[in-house]
Amino acid sequence: MSGAHFAFTDRWGGVSAAPYEELNLGGAVGDAPEAVRGNRELAAKSLGLDPDLVVWMNQVHGADVAVVDEPWGEGPVPDADAVVTARRGLALAVLTADCVPVLLADPVAKVVAAAHAGRPGMVKGVVPAAVRAMVGLGAEPGRIVARTGPAVCGRCYEVPEAMRAEVAAVEPAAHAETSWGTPAVDVCAGVHAQLDRLGVCDRARTPVCTLESKDHFSYRRDRTTGRLAGYVWLD
Repeated sequence: MSGAHFAFTDRWGGVSAAPYEELNLGGAVGDAPEAVRGNRELAAKSLGLDPDLVVWMNQVHGADVAVVDEPWGEGPVPDADAVVTARRGLALAVLTADCVPVLLADPVAKVVAAAHAGRPGMVKGVVPAAVRAMVGLGAEPGRIVARTGPAVCGRCYEVPEAMRAEVAAVEPAAHAETSWGTPAVDVCAGVHAQLDRLGVCDRARTPVCTLESKDHFSYRRDRTTGRLAGYVWLD
């Protein structure tokens, strides 16, 4: 898309053993570090990316945004739930296993962002924070293209009634009900409502629910499991 690229992984094609099989890309879930490194290399190369030019985050369910123009190198990976760059060839990655992976690009300004929007991050405004950081680098909301990947859907994300009310007080679009009639939260709907209010109109979401799909990792379903990744980058 005018030099901007988006990609989401499933769980297959990697080297991790059960219960992380196969393409676990998360480095903090108990999997063997060498397996994670191998999987990250496999995933990057399958997308035509240099594994050393993929920027990861230490995700903490917050709303902090890191603006980067080079890989982290050998040092510690900063705590952040969104990362933004204007450097072409640098790929941004977000890890999920039920939370919403949000990929954003302004192909004209050549600015991209990746955000990790779980329920806490959506409530705290991590996606609007990422858009603001993009605007600070020259992006315009009306030009931003947004793609959200596999995540637990509102029909499956059961929560206590008090939690649903708390979330809906901040983002009414996230109010949902499970397919069996109990209170639920639709994080993806909340994210898209936030983007719409910001003027981001070119949006699309995958129909995949991670809890329902055996081809994707789901923390709510399996607890001990791997992590999927979403990638965004510019030519």
